[in-house]
Amino acid sequence: MKNFLFLLILLFSCGPQERISKEAFDDVQRNNDVRRITEVEILREAMVWGDSITQEAQAQLISQLQQAIAANGHSGAIDFCQVNALPILKSLETKHAVTLRRVSSRPGNPLDAPDAAETPLLDAYAYNVENNISSDPSIQKLEQGEVFLYTKPIVISNALCLSCHGDPKKDIAPETAAKLKQRYPQDPATGYALEDLRGMWSLRLPKKEVVKRL
Repeated sequence: MKNFLFLLILLFSCGPQERISKEAFDDVQRNNDVRRITEVEILREAMVWGDSITQEAQAQLISQLQQAIAANGHSGAIDFCQVNALPILKSLETKHAVTLRRVSSRPGNPLDAPDAAETPLLDAYAYNVENNISSDPSIQKLEQGEVFLYTKPIVISNALCLSCHGDPKKDIAPETAAKLKQRYPQDPATGYALEDLRGMWSLRLPKKEVVKRL
C-alpha cells in the first residue's frame, strides 16, 4: 500500500511533460509481489528445491559409482567414495549457492559427522527406521529464519550398497573388506542390511535464494 501511495504521489508531482518510467513502475510492482509471498509458499518451495537438489546429487553419485565399479570392481568404489564423492557435492553447492552434506553417526570422514543442528534430526530418523515408522524430508529454520535446513534420510536401498556396507561375512568380498579396514581402521561402516539408515542428507538453503525461485 505504501508503494502504491508513493507511486500516486510521484505521478502527481511530475510536470505535465514528465512521465514515470516503466522501470520505476516495474520495480514497485516487483516489491509488491515479493511482499505478497507467504511463509507457507517459501517453505513449500524450499522443500521442492531440497528434493530436487538431493535427487540430483544422488543420481550423480550412483551413476559415477557404477562407472567406477565397472572399471575397477568394488575396490574401485572405495576409491571413488573417498576421493570423488565430495567434489561432486561441492560442484552442486556452487551450482545452486547452497551447502550440501551427507552426515552419518558412523562417518567415514570425520567432516561428515552431524553438527548440533543435525544430530537430533538424524537421531529421529534412526528412531523411525528402528520402529518401522516412515520418515519424510524435513525443513527447519536456522539463523533467525534466514536459512532453511532441509534433511532427508539415506537408507540402504539396494544390494549395490551392501557390497561395501553389508555383512563382511556374506555381502563383502574379502579383498574389499581388507581395503575398507585399511582405509577406515576406526570404523569401516559395515554390518548394514537393506532398509537400515546409513545417514542423512543435510542441505542448507538461504532463504533469499528460495525467494528468488518464486
